[in-house]
Amino acid sequence: MSKKFNALEDLKQVRQAIEARAKEEAQRKAQEAKAARRTQSDKDLFTRAVGEVRLLNSTTKAELKKRPPPPLPIQKQRDEQAVLAEAISDEFDVSTLLDTDEQLSYRRAGIGPDVVRKLRRIDWRIQREIDLHGLRTDDARQALSTFIRKAHREGLRCVRVVHGKGLGSPGKAPVLKSRVHSWLVQKQEVLAFVQARPAEGGAGALIVLLKPSPGSPPSAGQ
Repeated sequence: MSKKFNALEDLKQVRQAIEARAKEEAQRKAQEAKAARRTQSDKDLFTRAVGEVRLLNSTTKAELKKRPPPPLPIQKQRDEQAVLAEAISDEFDVSTLLDTDEQLSYRRAGIGPDVVRKLRRIDWRIQREIDLHGLRTDDARQALSTFIRKAHREGLRCVRVVHGKGLGSPGKAPVLKSRVHSWLVQKQEVLAFVQARPAEGGAGALIVLLKPSPGSPPSAGQ
């Protein structure tokens, strides 16, 4: 009799456990349904407030402006390169490049002796001149370099450079004269030069032939 009673008691406990679990499940579902209704209500409220909502394509990316690279000092670099290209040295030995005939002369490689003869005869009209008298060496070098560069850019072909005979220098040595020879040989714009005739300055001046500038006719300045 006691065994039967124990079996009934066990069944009763099992049934109570099942009922309790079912009640908990019902409560859970009721809470989920309530939460779903609240979420739907919130969605409906949002839709009524802002209108129709369309989902964006998830693959769409915003195009952000790229930060420009730091500016390069191109003009400064060009200026520095130009200065280096135009630099002329006082240490350059020009003696081996000069023709020491009856009148000192110079012609760049590839320039024939007929060019020097024409230059002595002033076949090219002298278009401009610079007088370096009284200038210190550094000032004379800068002035001559600027003068030659500007004359070439303007398309001039023949110019006169007055350097003096050096009679007023210490020991009466023609220091500036020899420096001018060296500086002119180092200038790429210079094709040739000759000592001026007495009427154009004689031993105190040079007649200089420049390269044609880009775009100028070959006979410019003649």
